Amino acid sequence: MKKYKLYFEIVPDECWRGNLRSLLAPADWDKIRKSAYARAGYKCSVCGARGRLEAHERWHYDEKKKLQKLVGVDALCSRCHEVTHISRAYLVGRGAEAMEWFMQVNGCSQAEYHEALQEANEEHARRNKIEEWTTDMQEWLQNNLYRSSKK
Repeated sequence: MKKYKLYFEIVPDECWRGNLRSLLAPADWDKIRKSAYARAGYKCSVCGARGRLEAHERWHYDEKKKLQKLVGVDALCSRCHEVTHISRAYLVGRGAEAMEWFMQVNGCSQAEYHEALQEANEEHARRNKIEEWTTDMQEWLQNNLYRSSKK
């Protein structure tokens, strides 16, 4: 599988509701997202665009342990964030725009885009066969939110 700087992150269906933003108080979420923007120098951590940023939760999936673990929160521009959540882009009728942005940012062909998307969809299908995922955000929160709250 070829590595791209802008990639798809298709979350297993069972894990959709297990996100950080929905579990935190608005003030805590603001602290986390603003910290991500500052770490990225107030530009998209993928393409370098300046302007309005969005916070994107990065997850690691351990299929053997059935574990979805939060590993970071990144600052992304809306176009990079849309590509990352490619399934949603297609659902809202922006698949073509997302494909063009993926190819532009990664300097790849349409064939390479489709190959990467197929791999992401296969990974998603495989992970969807796994039941009873556990979501772990605690370690990341302790190292990021709780530590900064004590300062």
